[in-house]
Amino acid sequence: MADKEPRIIVLGAGMAGILAGIKLQASGYTDIAIYEKADRIGGTWRENTYPGLTCDVPSHHYTYTFERNPDWTRHLPPGPEIQAYFEGVTEKYGIDKLIRFNEEAESARFLNGRWHLGFKSGLQDQADIVIAATGVLHHPSHPSIAGMERFEGALFHSARWDHGVPLDGQRIGVIGNGSTGVQIISALAGRADRLEHYQRTAQWIMPVENGHFSEEERAAFRDPQVLAAAMKFEEYNAAVDAYTQAIVDEQSEGARNIAEACLANLENSVQDPELKEKLRPDHKPLCKRLIFSPDYYQAIQHPKVALVTEGIAGIEERGIRTDDGQLHELDVIVLATGFHADYFMRPMHIRGRNDAELETLWADHPKAYLAVSMPDFPNFFMLNGPNGPVGNFSLIDIAEHQWHYIDQLLARLRSGDADEICCTHEAMENFERARAEAAKKTVWYHGGCHSWYLDKQGIPASWPWTYSRFVSEMEAPDWEHYQCLSQVS
Repeated sequence: MADKEPRIIVLGAGMAGILAGIKLQASGYTDIAIYEKADRIGGTWRENTYPGLTCDVPSHHYTYTFERNPDWTRHLPPGPEIQAYFEGVTEKYGIDKLIRFNEEAESARFLNGRWHLGFKSGLQDQADIVIAATGVLHHPSHPSIAGMERFEGALFHSARWDHGVPLDGQRIGVIGNGSTGVQIISALAGRADRLEHYQRTAQWIMPVENGHFSEEERAAFRDPQVLAAAMKFEEYNAAVDAYTQAIVDEQSEGARNIAEACLANLENSVQDPELKEKLRPDHKPLCKRLIFSPDYYQAIQHPKVALVTEGIAGIEERGIRTDDGQLHELDVIVLATGFHADYFMRPMHIRGRNDAELETLWADHPKAYLAVSMPDFPNFFMLNGPNGPVGNFSLIDIAEHQWHYIDQLLARLRSGDADEICCTHEAMENFERARAEAAKKTVWYHGGCHSWYLDKQGIPASWPWTYSRFVSEMEAPDWEHYQCLSQVS
């Protein structure tokens, strides 16, 4: 590729796609196109607009390292502010000029050394390199509950919030008690005439403060040195490493501290003994993605809020009927039921070299060497791909480390040392074997719960090692694990 400027297509204009565009431009690449299926940027922060939407990563740690934001108003960033941040970054770096909106990729096929992409609109394009920045949680998961179509009120998924539906003084049911459900309950407690939270499995709640930054603090944060000293970025990275250590070693100090904090939060925050036992999980902390909330336990004890632990028998015209035969009359039902975490680029039809099919490679579960590359899919690299780190830490930070790694793959293509780069089958198989073995030692596997971290075989699909190991792996590619081919003229 040394004799021509490579054409690079980025799929997705969320956090990772914006990052890719900025970094590609900074490296001097000029033939770049970013395709986005929606009508504006933002990814998950565009899709989710529900009341109470908040990131559980501290505000100043949820930014690109090269573009800190001194203007966060809260200790935890509200969703609208995150969306505004990404919109501002996109405009500042001119990424908006690279994006083609309302273009959803349907297919990608590697032919004669190039990727040929097809889009729903009928558009066709070609690229030397494809960067998949499609995100992880963007295909809403709808539960199979009998009678949903019969409900006469408003019913919608939390990621498709209907802002035309009034909430104040209404009878509202929220199904699902992950982070989204918890945040919605906290936001609507006191607004709804009756608010019911339908819980299938109790969750551990980690206490966290979410105060306001004063105008004086925000003004001071415009000095990068003041911001760095106040936010203690290195200490935060150490805390993330301790968190991941707790996942892989439940005897670690971090695991004990997290368990003690969650238990104390439940014991000290909930007064009614019966409610407390309903809220007491039957699994170990960190078995599921930990929920951080400053006020859920207070919200669930509000006089007009109720926790419903009876199973849902079905939905009828006037509300939800539970397994005990009771009809809960409702005006609004919210499905806070999460996403299909195993979709990634799906439902795209992707075919690599030698007619390798993505669906064949992913028949058991999505997989990628170091979450970045796949054998027989040359010059196709992923940000936040399968088996990468996903947890209570900044995915922006994860994506930046991954880009540092991918940039070195691109540099080798650009130099002419290779025309096609992808991991070897052996590297993929060895990584998968080691990953599965390590995953079975994590609290996700033996913590006594079922979560979206698990694949169809019940094996945790996320990065099963520490954060520091991930950072080390992303420092530089091991070229023995890659197949680098040059085209024969």
